[in-house]
Parts: sequence; structure tokens; C-alpha cells
Amino acid sequence: MTKPLANKIALVTGGSRGIGRAIATTLAADGATVAVHFGNSKAAADEVVAAIKASGGDAFAVGADLASTDAATTLFAALDAELKRRTGQMKFDILVNNAGVAVGADFAATSGQQIDDIYAVNFRSLFLITQQGAIRLNDGGRIVSVSSIVARTPIGMYAAYSALKPAVDNLSKMLAVELGARNITVNVVAPGNIETDMNGFAGAAETREWVLSKQALKRVGKPDDVADVVAFLAGPRARWVTGQTIEAGGGSGLTF
Repeated sequence: MTKPLANKIALVTGGSRGIGRAIATTLAADGATVAVHFGNSKAAADEVVAAIKASGGDAFAVGADLASTDAATTLFAALDAELKRRTGQMKFDILVNNAGVAVGADFAATSGQQIDDIYAVNFRSLFLITQQGAIRLNDGGRIVSVSSIVARTPIGMYAAYSALKPAVDNLSKMLAVELGARNITVNVVAPGNIETDMNGFAGAAETREWVLSKQALKRVGKPDDVADVVAFLAGPRARWVTGQTIEAGGGSGLTF
């Protein structure tokens, strides 16, 4: 049976760990060749690439520090070179904007530097990577950005992170209209509480209990729970879905 993403090429930012790793491996399992982006740890990205290849898929690593002002240029210099070597051109099919940072600080305690750090990675780099990525995407391509349910239900202890996430949702709506003529869909997946190494609640029993009390589904989310939604939006069955934010949060915060 032909895999749904056979002959497609995907770029996953922040693909070396957590949700990004799950997305990269899921897209590869669906047949895509995956460019696994890393910021600091090439070894982690190489580990993901090796795992994908061991499972019969194909992948390669590309690096760029998304906090830097030239992040998009650096990233696409590496991606362009590898794609040209592999295919003779610099085109690809699926862009997944997954990379992000979170700083735990309430409104009063948030510093200007913390705001700048979150903005640089979570929005500026995403905007510029999407800007350059859209030029390279084949018609009929897919853009999926990973946001957060904090765009709808902000968390006071993550003030700047919560305030900046809605920008991703609104950018995606705008781009859905702008790129629709090329049959490129643009959507957002908004995870809830997911058990990853970046999410510090995982080891605290009382915090876990509080999280579950806010969810309709009574378990902590896993990276694969998000990756499967991203894979759907990246695939042919989501051809008529664009400009949407889909929450993958186990029904978090549905009622007061």
C-alpha cells in the first residue's frame, strides 16, 4: 500500500526532541523524507535521523539557532544545499513550525530579555522561516504550525508565552488566504499539557492531578497525540482544511 506522504519532503523545526521528534518520526513513517531541524544538539537530531532510517524511512539533519536574527537564512542555506544534492532543486512539500521555548514567569516577574527570547524563537523565526519556506513549497503543499492552548486559555505563570502564542494562530489565518490560490493549506495544532522533557509538570504528582482536573480525557498527553494530528493536516485527507486551529489537548478547559 502506498504511504500517504510518499515522495513528499518535510521540514520539521525543533525536530530533535519531544513533540518535534514525534512529528518527524510520524511523517517519516507516512513516507515523507524529513529534514530534522536542531538548534543546539546535532547529536540529538542525528539520533532521530538514525531511528527513522532504521525503521525504513529517510531523513537528514539541518541546524540553525532560531534565536539569532539570521536563523531563517542559516536554516535554508543548509536545507537548500541538501535538497539540491538529493533532488536537483530546492523545493519541498511540508513545513512544520514546531520549535518553541517557554519561560515560567508571571506578569510582574517577566523581564524584557525573557520577552525578547520567547518572541525571537516562537514568532520572529517562525514568521521568517514560513516566509522563506512558502517560496520553496510546491503548490499543493502544507504548512502546520504548533501553537498551544494557552492562546485560548492563558496561564498566568507563563505570561509572555501565553501572550505571544495567539500571533501564530492569526498569522496562519492570514496565510491560509494568501497561499490558498496555490492550493497550500495553512493550519495550527494547539497542544495541551504534553509529557515532554521541556514540560516540567511531568514529575510533580500534585501538578499532574491539577492538569487532569482541567481535562475531559483523564490522562496526560503524549507527543504522539500531537504528532498524529499534525500528520493528518500534512496529508491528503486534510485537503479541505485550512486556516484552522485544532486543539490536541484532551479537552482542556472546555467549561468553567
